[in-house]
Amino acid sequence: MKHDRAAQRTLLARGEIDVEGRMPWSSNATFLVNVTCGDDAAQAIYKPTRGERPLWDFEPGLHRRELAAYHLSEAMGLDLVPPTVIRDGPLGEGSLQWFVDADHSQHYFTIHEARDDLHDRLRAVALFDLIANNTDRKSGHVLIDGDDHVWGIDHGLCFSADFKLRTVVWEFGGETIAEDLVTLAARIAAAVPLEIAALLADDEVAAIAERAGWVVEHPTFPVDSSGRRYPWPLV
Repeated sequence: MKHDRAAQRTLLARGEIDVEGRMPWSSNATFLVNVTCGDDAAQAIYKPTRGERPLWDFEPGLHRRELAAYHLSEAMGLDLVPPTVIRDGPLGEGSLQWFVDADHSQHYFTIHEARDDLHDRLRAVALFDLIANNTDRKSGHVLIDGDDHVWGIDHGLCFSADFKLRTVVWEFGGETIAEDLVTLAARIAAAVPLEIAALLADDEVAAIAERAGWVVEHPTFPVDSSGRRYPWPLV
């Protein structure tokens, strides 16, 4: 069944959650689940708080950052992060995100190499990560679906107040950021939406506006001259 974005959010918010299995290669407990509401059904990714590994630089509750990333994507008009909600699921409260039916042999590196026509979309990913202060943008966190729509997933390690961008998306470093993308950043610089602010600490919210304002004042993609701002593993 084909769902529009509103229908996706409704199903995620109201559907019954049934765990199908744990996703492989995830550092935190991450589950593929079936979500059902009457005759309507779909799959989603469920990340319960109780399955998180303790981190020294992020407080428990990474599911709130997953939801904040979705709201940031929507506020910027990027349609980059799949619909996401916070739910009380079988293992307690966590994030529930629409499952992207993607070709998982494809990721950022392969898309960048083979699809010049999608480079502007990848530039949008780079802008989003800069404003969100993504600390863990691996190549496998960039997906492409059957409609050639590029998605970004796994945003639990975003929004630190301290600038700590770590990403594989450096190919656009030094380029001027396109005016249409700067306009999107200006929306956030003017006012961080309340639905984002409610999920984060005050200093983290202030830092979002500062980073967005930096883009407006200095519309150039950053360069990693150190070579140390890559996550590991890369994919």
